[in-house]
Amino acid sequence: MVRTSKAEWKGTLKDGGGSVALGSGAYEGQYSFASRFESGTGTNPEELIAAAHAGCFSMAFSLILGTAGFTPTRIATQAKVHLEKTADGFSIPRIELITEGEVPGIDEATFRQHAETAKTNCPVSKALKSVEITLDAKLV
Repeated sequence: MVRTSKAEWKGTLKDGGGSVALGSGAYEGQYSFASRFESGTGTNPEELIAAAHAGCFSMAFSLILGTAGFTPTRIATQAKVHLEKTADGFSIPRIELITEGEVPGIDEATFRQHAETAKTNCPVSKALKSVEITLDAKLV
């Protein structure tokens, strides 16, 4: 299985602009220097990584819970991708996963254990192994 997205950039870094499109057609949008490093309109690569990570984690968590005999009613995950300037340029040193789940019949410790397993084993987490990934998991 191969998933494809594309991006195009025109112009200089500060004055130019670009567009990104998902291969499925589900999203197409603009990005710019301002949307990445300031508060401009449009998306940015870090926001797209955050969406991918939140979605991947939520699906993996659902699978792990189901395999353990629990049926989640809801799993809601937010991913915060930190973009920081260092001496070597910009990098993504950390991603915070913040999740809450409604899972009937599970205790807090088991919920957190399965959340940690999902954090470690979702494909996006595996792809981002060089980044510190933290998890705040809450059973509601």
